[in-house]
Parts: sequence; structure tokens; C-alpha cells
Amino acid sequence: MKLGSEEHKQLFCQDFMATHLEYEPETMSFPELNEAELDRLRRIPFWGIALDTEREAGMMVSAMADTIGDPEIRAAIALQGEEESRHARLIECLIRHYDLQVEEPPTPVLPKNITQAFTDFGFGECLDSFFAFGMFGLARQAKYLPESMFTLFDPILDEEARHIVFFVNWTTYVQAQQGRSDVLRGVHSAFHYGRALFNLGKMVLAKDGNEGFTATGAKTFVDDLTLPQFLSATISENQQRMSRFDDRLLEPKLLPRLASIALRATTLLPNRPTEMKAEVSR
Repeated sequence: MKLGSEEHKQLFCQDFMATHLEYEPETMSFPELNEAELDRLRRIPFWGIALDTEREAGMMVSAMADTIGDPEIRAAIALQGEEESRHARLIECLIRHYDLQVEEPPTPVLPKNITQAFTDFGFGECLDSFFAFGMFGLARQAKYLPESMFTLFDPILDEEARHIVFFVNWTTYVQAQQGRSDVLRGVHSAFHYGRALFNLGKMVLAKDGNEGFTATGAKTFVDDLTLPQFLSATISENQQRMSRFDDRLLEPKLLPRLASIALRATTLLPNRPTEMKAEVSR
């Protein structure tokens, strides 16, 4: 299959549409938690920024769909916008059900350059989702919350995987349609991944007490978490999520490759403490 071809477009659009799950957050049954489990849920630091991010994403992605001329791509991006907004509604329902103390985020503002915002969001989501997969797996292995809670959120992680696979195929398709060579497409991706990593670094260093779906959040769930443990978890969980897609579809590769290199490097370095100290204790 040639990247940028009609066959390529049909594949990534139809795959995205066909794997959509029907559910309404308002009718979902949330697991009953005891006091210790509720306390652990309330210690998770990123509910506020997650709600803010999903609300902004839902509005921006839906606006992006309105700019697309191709009916199949427009329908797929519109569906992603609905899913992003549904994620925000799910978080809202969870916050209300468990009485989580989360400051109400500001009202989202639509970016002036929708296409640029969608592109930046897509590359950023590739990075954030990679970390989120590992963080979710670590929390599950540690039994941080009952299995029923992980079962509830597992499809949400699958939706995030669908979003990033759709995005990398969409951006490749668009550039191929513009006549860009493999080299130019690689430069384009490297530039935008660099921007995403820079923004991720700013978030990690922020002092406002909020943490997104990044490596820092994993320290909440596992005591004495080491860098090799975290890298192994992210690589393994990402492989599991990506294995469910058609082999002909592109998938995000940069961060998994960098994580694999970093993991190998940790085995070559002299024995040194590699603990990622927890900022929020259990």
C-alpha cells in the first residue's frame, strides 16, 4: 500500500470509524470504593489538567473537522472530537461520583490557527499517550485501585491509541498529498515532536501542583519506582495497545524507540540509584 494513496486514506478512516465504541458516561456504573481506595483515588494529581485538556481537545478537534473538505476524513475527525468531549464528560462524572476536589478549569478558548493547534495536539498526544499507557499498566500491576476501575478505563486508553494511530496516518497522508518526500516528512515529524517534547518538559517543570499524563504521574502509583521499571512498562504497554491495529497502518515510533535506547543504556551504566522518587505517597 502506498502512503498517501486513496487506499491508505480509506484504510485509516474506515478503521477509525469501525472501532468506535458506543457508551454514555452518564449511564456508566462506577465501582464502589472503600475509604482507603477513595483516598488513593483522590491523591491522583492530574484530574484537573485531564479535564481541562479533554474539554479543549473536544472543542478544537470538532472545529478542525469543519475545515476539512474530504468527507471521509471530516467524518473521522468529527468522531474524534466527539470522543474527546466524551472523555471530558467521563472525567466530570467521575469527579462528581467520588467527590474529588478539583478546581473548575477555565472555559476553553478556540485557537486562532485550528490546523496548527490540531497538529501540535496530535504530536503531543502521541507522547502523552505513550506515558499514559505505561502509567496505567504500572498502576494496574500495583493494584493501586480495584481491577473494576481499570476495566472501566481500559477502553478509554484504547480510544487514545486509536486517536494517535489515526493522527500519524492522517499527517503522513496530507504531506504525501502535498508531494513531500520521505526525508521532508521525517523533518516535519522531528520538528513537531521536538515542540511536543519541549512543551512536555515545561509541564513537568511547572510548579503549579498539576501533573499531566507524563512520567511524573507514574510515581504516584508505585513506591521506589526505578527508571528501568518505568521504561519497561511503557514499552510493553505500548506494544500491547499497538498490536491490535492493522499492520498496514503507521503507528507512533519515536518515543518507543527512544525509550528502548534509554532502557538499553541503563543496563550499560555503572550501578547507580535509578529510583524515581514519589512526590505523592500512598
